[in-house]
Amino acid sequence: MKNSLVILGAGESGVGAAILGQKKGYSVFVSDLGKIKEKYQNVLSDYDIDFESEKHSEEKIMEAELVVKSPGIPETAPVIQKLLAKQTPVISEIEFAGRYNSAKTICITGSNGKTTTTLLTYHILKKAGVNVGLAGNVGKSFAWQVAEENFDVYVIELSSFQLDGMYDFRADVAVLMNITPDHLDRYGYDMRNYISSKFRIIQNQTSADYFIYCADDEVIQKEIKKREINACSLPFGLSENAADGAGLREDQIIINFNQNQFSMSILDLSLQGKHNTYNSMAAGIASMVFKIRNEQLRESLADFKGVEHRLENFLKVHGIDFINDSKATNVNSTWYALESIHKPIVWIAGGVDKGNDYSMLDNLVGEKVKAIVCLGKNNAKLHAAFDEKVKNMVDVTSMEEAVKAAYYLARNGDTVLLSPACASFDLFENYEDRGRQFKREVRNL
Repeated sequence: MKNSLVILGAGESGVGAAILGQKKGYSVFVSDLGKIKEKYQNVLSDYDIDFESEKHSEEKIMEAELVVKSPGIPETAPVIQKLLAKQTPVISEIEFAGRYNSAKTICITGSNGKTTTTLLTYHILKKAGVNVGLAGNVGKSFAWQVAEENFDVYVIELSSFQLDGMYDFRADVAVLMNITPDHLDRYGYDMRNYISSKFRIIQNQTSADYFIYCADDEVIQKEIKKREINACSLPFGLSENAADGAGLREDQIIINFNQNQFSMSILDLSLQGKHNTYNSMAAGIASMVFKIRNEQLRESLADFKGVEHRLENFLKVHGIDFINDSKATNVNSTWYALESIHKPIVWIAGGVDKGNDYSMLDNLVGEKVKAIVCLGKNNAKLHAAFDEKVKNMVDVTSMEEAVKAAYYLARNGDTVLLSPACASFDLFENYEDRGRQFKREVRNL
């Protein structure tokens, strides 16, 4: 009798877990309460995997010996609560894949910067000739690759939701970029729960492993003092750093690792701005752990192309810069965006608020923002935060209206910035859809 594996959610991670489960001899059943995309239905059919769309057949699900759930399904969902009451193990796709993975892993998390750092680390390793895979929140499903590829190293971007379903998984190199309030709606509006979730990145690490973290982040610094950390610690920050890790000396990034020193002017980095200096430092340290040579590292940090929907300088129309930062789904991301622009800003903001506190933006908005276009079904919180500070605030309910309104409010030499500080699900499929619609409407001006 085969062990029964139920996969809840049939997106990239769920389908990947189903393929790996089948390969490892499980009897697999995939169930999605939403509509499964046609391309994934076709894959499941091709692999002859049993699935259902737009429903959960509870009797079948409750027979599972192991359940892999999509990171998007909260633990409070009724079906998950019933499984937990039955003491059925419910894990994430990353945890499941980790059981069958023999490659080294670089796992990257944080409230902001994790996608850029993940793609930059992958770029450096790949360019240096490492047999490397890209997984987690970006790239192809980790489980799918473990089932069908043969990489030596994986660079894996992990959200807190993925980390929550990870128990025995161990990262060879764990990278923690920063911790600022995000997704608090999923953590009972308790920052402690969110911090604990992020720190799961270092669970099970031994003295043979590495923990790369931002020494300038107060939340991380406080938390480190409370914990016993087994891994070798490699901090990075904007002050000078004599020990192993990364720091700044004048305008030079200096990375020390195992008696090897790397230096590079921040002016030569392809990614500019303070937040990107952090991203480059973290990726640089991780690469040095994997013995990437200094000249290869320097070349890759200078020619990396950046990430779509993250501070993407898109077009200039009649002297107005249009910047797509749709990936900014929390207030801290938007802070970095506003901080990095040195022209008057027309800011397009709004969406599904995740327990946002906009007060950290007060000074930047006061100094730089001449108008706000509120793009969401409910903009009351944005109005409450900024009505007194910004003379022009406009409410819109579509991207077409948002871009037109911003264009009329901007003048030659200004910047229109889409940096919503909110999730996208009220009006868009996801942040990519929101960013693509923005770019389409800018092209149409």
